[in-house]
Amino acid sequence: MKRACWAVLLGLPLLAQAAEIPLYPTGPSEDAAFLRFFNAGEQPLALSAANGASLTLDAQQRASDFLTVPAGKPIQGTLKQGEQSAELDVSVEPGEFATVIGLPSAAGLSLHTLREQPDDFNALKASLAFYNADASCADASLQVAGRAVDIFKAVAHGDVQRRFINPLKLSVQLQCAGTAAGAPLELGQLEAGQRYSVLLVPSAQGPRLFQAVDNLAN
Repeated sequence: MKRACWAVLLGLPLLAQAAEIPLYPTGPSEDAAFLRFFNAGEQPLALSAANGASLTLDAQQRASDFLTVPAGKPIQGTLKQGEQSAELDVSVEPGEFATVIGLPSAAGLSLHTLREQPDDFNALKASLAFYNADASCADASLQVAGRAVDIFKAVAHGDVQRRFINPLKLSVQLQCAGTAAGAPLELGQLEAGQRYSVLLVPSAQGPRLFQAVDNLAN
């Protein structure tokens, strides 16, 4: 979906040739708030906003960029995946980055919102976050693949942890209750000054990891 439609979705002015940009190096202004959407399913996830705008995320592009939204004001609409649908009604606090995850299941489509406040910027490090949206993975931890080195440890369901790491090529392994779960996830080369997220979501095959680059839609 074109970023112009994202701007319409949130009532923002349209910008010609909008581009992805890194998150603010010194943090957002106090009245700014940011929202993105993530598709945890295999079918396209379509958002129809209350004002008539829309966006679609599929298996090739699961995550939207972070969209600037009015702080403290409701963003409403409907998210649909196949025959399942769920109503969206979310607001984001000033300075907050919120991610709405669409989680399909036999019981229907559910929406899970995870929130974080930005940390300080470090131009020499990469910033990596771990989002846990899977209640079935107890004491969810993320290790360097092939090594017993914890990057994140015992992240509770619904929580987000973020830390700075050296820029490097990295592959990560999920641990649930101290046992490896699923295949390692290759993150590729992490760049200094960039922000990344690893999202843990449930699936029919068990806990699953995905990567997203944390950019702002301009």
